[in-house]
Amino acid sequence: METGGGGIGGTLRKSGTKDLRPGRPRSVTYNLQMRRGGSINLRPGSTALHEPSLIVGALPARRRRPVEVTLSLHVGKYLQVFRIGIQNTLVYRLNFFFRAGVGLIPLMGTIFLWQAVYADKGGNVGGYALSQMISYYLLVTVIDAFTAVAEDDWQIAGDIKDGQISQFLVRPINYLAYRFWLYLSGRLIYTTVALVPVGVFVFVLREHVVLPPSLGAGLVFVASLAMAALLQFMIACTMALLAFWVLDVSTFIFIQFAFEHIASGHLFPVDILPVWMSRLMMMTPYPYMLYFPAGVYLGRIRGGELWGGLCIQAVWVVLVFLLLQAVWSRGVRRYSAVGG
Repeated sequence: METGGGGIGGTLRKSGTKDLRPGRPRSVTYNLQMRRGGSINLRPGSTALHEPSLIVGALPARRRRPVEVTLSLHVGKYLQVFRIGIQNTLVYRLNFFFRAGVGLIPLMGTIFLWQAVYADKGGNVGGYALSQMISYYLLVTVIDAFTAVAEDDWQIAGDIKDGQISQFLVRPINYLAYRFWLYLSGRLIYTTVALVPVGVFVFVLREHVVLPPSLGAGLVFVASLAMAALLQFMIACTMALLAFWVLDVSTFIFIQFAFEHIASGHLFPVDILPVWMSRLMMMTPYPYMLYFPAGVYLGRIRGGELWGGLCIQAVWVVLVFLLLQAVWSRGVRRYSAVGG
């Protein structure tokens, strides 16, 4: 460690080289410049933000705010990732527009199918009238636009397979957080672009559109929607991280997607199934990605069932997060790469 002269105007450096093999301490290079007045200038590639003690020790005593400084540095770099993600995603806005439009074709087929079912049976199916069933599918389409993972899992698996992930392991950035901010930027652009075709479709079927039964239900729906997005992202990431162990993860991703499509309520509401099967599916995290938020919005899930379901959804978020971290830690320890 050496410190240049000039007090606050000096330069603080720390350098060292260690074993770069997975699971070993990596090379560390800190380059922290302090300007007069206590401002901090981190040069590109600096890892000083992971050493709060360096930042605190260099600040004048009366201006030390280590939590605020470290937080701003962490948030700043991921906001930059978010901005870059938006710029990259905007290149494919026309692709997103057509994807959202074509994605409505299966929805139209589903609605026509249920209209034929109700025309034959009449009354209701599983406690749903025809208007409620159409409302459910419209809401599932909107929820899916906000939360669905597009190609993030394939990109993560590709980064591992091609060795691109190596650059993140030696830089002061959390790869999973980096992917999460890219996921958010992609969802923002996709949802914005999809508003046009989906909005037109919803307008045509506006007689079936309903509002939440109360303001409280609407707020709970927003909270449930946010947790549904977290579940979607983390489960997709966990499956993609299997690329640390297997060469081709496509089979695992397709199996998981197929099960999710059924158990999440994407094909049909979970509560129209036999009671034993519905309870079995509710023991998995998948219904909390689509069915539960939709049920909250439509007012079909209320009272103790609503609050209990929200707590279970939160528990699943924590459990899947812990699983993701465990898979990531084991995968990185096993990972090896050759060349630059």
